[in-house]
Amino acid sequence: MDIVIAYDVNTETPAGRRRLRRVARACLGFGQRVQYSVFECSLNETHLERLRQQLLKIIDPQEDSLRIYFLRGSREEVVEVYGRDGYVDFRGPLMV
Repeated sequence: MDIVIAYDVNTETPAGRRRLRRVARACLGFGQRVQYSVFECSLNETHLERLRQQLLKIIDPQEDSLRIYFLRGSREEVVEVYGRDGYVDFRGPLMV
């Protein structure tokens, strides 16, 4: 399944800045950054649950916001991009 993860972490304190880095690192392990606090991921149910649990352990629900959007359809059908798009489809052929 294709999802979009968006987050807003309060960085007014050193603890908040640490949470921000930890959230980004967790997301990088499962998808690719398309904007500063937005990641696109293609996951199975197991990986989605693992990522969700990691993120919920990191964020402070009183200070931060985490959103997971489920894309219904292929990325090409549901996402319009204008300007720079560094997205790489890792399911297709890759050239090194």
